[in-house]
Parts: sequence; C-alpha cells; structure tokens
Amino acid sequence: MDPVTLQVTIGGLHAACEEMGAALIRSAYSANIKERHDCSTAIFDARGELVMQAEHIPVHLGSMPDAVAAVIDLEQEPGGSWILNDPYRGGTHLPDITLISPVFVGDEVIGFAACRAHHADVGGPTPGSMPANSTRLEDEGVVIPPTRSTPAVLRELTARMRFPQQRLADLRAQQAANRIGGQRLGELAQRHGREQLTLAMEEILAYAERRTRHALAALPDGTYSAEDLLEADFDGSEHDVRLRVAATIDGEELTLDFGGSDPEVSGNLNCPLSVTKSAAFFAVRALTDPDAPPCAGAYRPITVKAPEGCLLNARFPAAVAAGNVETSSRVADLVIAALSGAQPVPAQGQGTMNNLTLANDGFTYYETLGGGQGACPGADGPSAIHVAMSNTLNTPVEALETEFPLRVHELSLRRGSGGGGEHSGGDGIVRELEALAPMRFSLIGERRRRPPSGRDGGEGGATGRNLHNGKLLPGKSEGDLVAGDTLRIESPGGGGYGRQ
Repeated sequence: MDPVTLQVTIGGLHAACEEMGAALIRSAYSANIKERHDCSTAIFDARGELVMQAEHIPVHLGSMPDAVAAVIDLEQEPGGSWILNDPYRGGTHLPDITLISPVFVGDEVIGFAACRAHHADVGGPTPGSMPANSTRLEDEGVVIPPTRSTPAVLRELTARMRFPQQRLADLRAQQAANRIGGQRLGELAQRHGREQLTLAMEEILAYAERRTRHALAALPDGTYSAEDLLEADFDGSEHDVRLRVAATIDGEELTLDFGGSDPEVSGNLNCPLSVTKSAAFFAVRALTDPDAPPCAGAYRPITVKAPEGCLLNARFPAAVAAGNVETSSRVADLVIAALSGAQPVPAQGQGTMNNLTLANDGFTYYETLGGGQGACPGADGPSAIHVAMSNTLNTPVEALETEFPLRVHELSLRRGSGGGGEHSGGDGIVRELEALAPMRFSLIGERRRRPPSGRDGGEGGATGRNLHNGKLLPGKSEGDLVAGDTLRIESPGGGGYGRQ
C-alpha cells in the first residue's frame, strides 16, 4: 500500500477511536469517567487484532485484545455486543467493564469496536469495589464472564451493584461509544471498499511491526536482568514480594521472562497474564518507538513469559484488585530497569497510582492520584502527573466538592519530593480531604517504604505517605471516617538522574 493511503487510513481509524472516547466521556454519569477520563477505546480487525487505539489508559489497552479473543469465536449478530470484566478472560480488575461490538458490512464482520471503563462500584462487600484486603476474586465484586449485552442482562447485572441507575447510565455511554466506532469503521469501508480497508488494517499492523523490529535491531544483543519489590502490606505486616525479569534481545526480537518472580499472594497484588503483558508492552513501546501506530503489530516481536501460578500469571480465583493498578506499575518499572542495560532510560517515577476509594450509602468515589516522574538523561522529571500505567486526571476540586460530601483542604505540589541530581525528579502532590459525613475509605498505594530509585548517581524520590487525622497509615489500609475527619495523601516523587 502506498504511504499516503496508509497514513490517511491510520488517521481515519485514530480519529474514530478518539471520537469514541470523547462520546464516552461526555455522556458518562460518574465522575471517575466524565472528570478523570478513566476509560479507553479501540478498534480491532475481524481476526481480533488491535488495529488502533486512542491514547488513553495503557493498562486497559494492552490487555483488551485478550478480552476480544474471549468473544471472537462466539456467534456474532448485527447490532449485538458483549460485556465482560472477568480478569481471567481478558479483563483487568472487576471495576473495569469492557463492551465489545462486532461491526458488519452486509453479512460479514469487518471488525470490532471496544471500550473499557472503570466503574465507581461493581458490587461486593466493599463499597467502591477496590478493597485493600481482599483475598479472593469474589471479595471484589460481580464477576462478568463474556455475556451477550442485552437490556435485560444489563439491568440484572447492575441490580447487583450499588447505585444501579448510575452504573446503567455509564454502560449506556459505553454502548454509545461503540456505536460511533462501528459507524466510523463502516464509513471507511464504504469510502475505500471493504477489501481495501481490510488490506489497510493488515498493512498498519505490518508497518508497526517493522518499526518495532527496526528499533530493537538497533539495540545490542544480550540478556539484561532486573528485580524489584512490591510492598505486600495487605495483612498489616510489612513484607515484600519479589519480581524478576530477564530481557533477551536477539536481533529484531525481545523476550521478557519473568521466571523467578514470587508466587501468588493471599492478598490482591496478583496479576492475570493479560495485565502483565499490557505493562510489558507499554514499557517496550515507550523505550523503542513510541510514535509507531498504537496497535498489536508493535507487540509482535515481543514474547512475554511468566510461570503459571506466580504473582504475574495468577490463577482463578486469586484476588487482583491491586494487581491491575500497583503490580502493573512495578512491571513497567522492572522492564525499563532491565532495558537500561541496552540503552539510556529515565529514573524511576512514583510507581504507584495512589488509589483512593470513599463511599457510604449515598455515594461512591474513586480516583488515582498523580505524582513525580523520574528524571531523564537530558531533562528534569515532570511533576504531579499520572505515571506509567495510569493516564487519567485528578478529580477537579470543584467537581469533587459539588458531587460528594467532601471538602478539599489542600491540593498542591509536594515540593522537594523529587530526587536530586544533575536532573531532578518530578515532585509528587498533596491531596487532603475532609469528610463532611460518615464514610468508609480504602487506600491502595505503593512506594510507602521503598522510594523510587534515582539513576546514574541521582537520588531517590521521597516515599509516599497516607495520614488519617495526622496519624500515619499503611500503604494498603481501610477504615471509617466521621464528619470532620481528614485524610491526607502525599504521593511519591520521582528519582533524580546523574550526580549533581
């Protein structure tokens, strides 16, 4: 295919994904989607390969192909769609619900439109469905296997969740996003012809693959290793979980072997393999050719291995709520650290999403908080941003105070939290909230005991802190707030680069 036609098709598909995302965000009900943009959209070809994505949430998008694979062999119907959130069937954690819709031209499927959004609640014992201390998947909410998404099914599912009308409104926003994706894909088929569009999608995948192979071939062959620790404090004690990776570059191909990582834990730091692959793919793309078309072709030269039953390839019914948000962040850190043996890489960023859930009988609120990014060989790290596997926003103060019984005492830069060096790490943020009514809180965070590392002589960033009425809390904790109580989160800073 000639380069002009290829680029025009890439632009058309990318615009369709971005329009899907805009429709989902603007028509959603919950603050987590409409304000924080905790959602992702993508288009797949008829074989279920990811052809294009909007630049949304890395941990959503890298794992979504496994969700499409879970439904592709089922009978497809025009106007139909599928719903799922099962982490062991292509999902991530239970609040992330995926809708997948086949796109027909005539009686033939030409592709799929898909979107994933983090819902403020999906049932289970803990309001907000992000418990700090869950030990089995059933503790985390309603598990949805690949299911045909009909109005009756959606009503039945949402009836098992808190605030079912809000959940239903967000699911309808997802349906609208998929309809737009289907319409735009159909228009491209009508404009260029079905065969030409199919050829173009195949060429996009091949083009991204060629670019990634070219970038890998420029790196020195060899095996590069790294290990890191997760703070498995879910039972109130302080102990660590070890992760390892061996990154082997062999010409145009890369193998990431996570053998030697610790087994599954009884808490919820476990990762399904789809999430591990998602984090690994993100890290490699960021370091090789981030401007290549964001599609499955870029991942073809990468092989990810993790022994079944280890923390990074957990088995049903292991709990996974924190695996999607915290372990995925550490996997990205780990892959980047390993590849530092082959090329310059940044210092470590905050390495956590600082998950906060607040809820009572009248509301559920969830957000992740930004922090400091690690410094690069030629620049300071940016401050107060969502790092690595999260690409969301902080909830605006105005929206938070308008919609929830909360008052924001402080939202500021955590000055001086970035590590020093020739280039300084980015600073974290401070978010202090006052409860205006009784409510339950859940906190899931990392880098509370071990700071993000500097690189090439740079200093580490500051560790994060959680405080309830000024009293220090563990990184993973739950509890109750009464009116007047405060909850303060100080997110980690990024590591510095080079000696001062």
